[in-house]
Amino acid sequence: MIYLDYQATTPLAPEALQAMLPWLESQHANPHSAHAPGRAAKAAIEAARADVAGLLPANGTVSFTSGATEALNWAIKGTTGPIVTIATEHAAVLDTVEAEARKGRDVTVLPVGSDGLVDLAAARAAIRPGAGLVAAMLVNNEIGVIQPIEQLAELARGAGALFLCDAVQGYGRVRVPDGCDLIAVSAHKIHGPKGIGALWIREGVTLAPLLHGGGQEPAGRSGTLSPALCAGFGAAGRVAKQRFGADHAHAEQLFRAALDHIRGDWVLNGSRDERYPGNLSLRLAGLDVARLISDLRDIAFSAGSACASGSGRPSHVLRAIGLSDAEARSTIRIGFGRTTSEEELLAALTRIDAAAHGQRVAA
Repeated sequence: MIYLDYQATTPLAPEALQAMLPWLESQHANPHSAHAPGRAAKAAIEAARADVAGLLPANGTVSFTSGATEALNWAIKGTTGPIVTIATEHAAVLDTVEAEARKGRDVTVLPVGSDGLVDLAAARAAIRPGAGLVAAMLVNNEIGVIQPIEQLAELARGAGALFLCDAVQGYGRVRVPDGCDLIAVSAHKIHGPKGIGALWIREGVTLAPLLHGGGQEPAGRSGTLSPALCAGFGAAGRVAKQRFGADHAHAEQLFRAALDHIRGDWVLNGSRDERYPGNLSLRLAGLDVARLISDLRDIAFSAGSACASGSGRPSHVLRAIGLSDAEARSTIRIGFGRTTSEEELLAALTRIDAAAHGQRVAA
């Protein structure tokens, strides 16, 4: 199997697995207990918290959550006032914002251009004094575009609003800009385990709780933490920081090689320059993506966002950049990174290209 679906999830790092194993095999104490085994579990969690924070700004605190979806829900529902966000955000943001709108909260959804980048003129007009929260994704999960987070955060500060950055696809892959008030991240996008994420909260920012109970986490998130998941997340964060430059350079090399390899009738969705290079969102006119995936079952790639697959609806991200339903449905997403070799990527692209163009011959 050639795995090319890094935006959906990444392979578990050996270091993360090794960090988790003791807490799964023999160390089972509740980290919120006062006895010695509980204190040892708590110490492991605090070490992991420091490792996760190592890729984030220094002036804040990491609160562990069950994943990025919980972190984003907490950040949005835990704040007040009008919300400004972007049309290409993840469903965890857009659906939560829509739920808040149904409760009467004012919401503005900013458009993007054909390159996937937010319209900054529209952002300046919308982010006005009185705004409560501005929410924007660092790296888009479907097309890889990097939004101008620093400029948006500056606009939010000027308006007196909090700024939430969905850094799930960018954390460990690109630098997370300063100026954010809230940052959501996820372990399984950086070679950590599934089932754990975190919300970074800038010093001085308070949120209403999303979950009520024991308030075990620093910012008041309730629930018993898993030392195993936290340890795995911490190890993945530590390795991502150590390998940050090498991983990014590897993704850039693979991106260049891939673009040189594919035929000219494939179209890259989104900005070529303002993007994370480990994401290739490509479309080919008339392509039957479901058939392509079925024909190439030993290559793992996506028809779009894994979160929306199977819905039968065209991607809201691809529609937001101006693609027709037919163009959106002829798009594939290829994601690669640390464990992908250039040889296997190009071999997979050769087969994808041949099968895709073979559909035209068969037709």
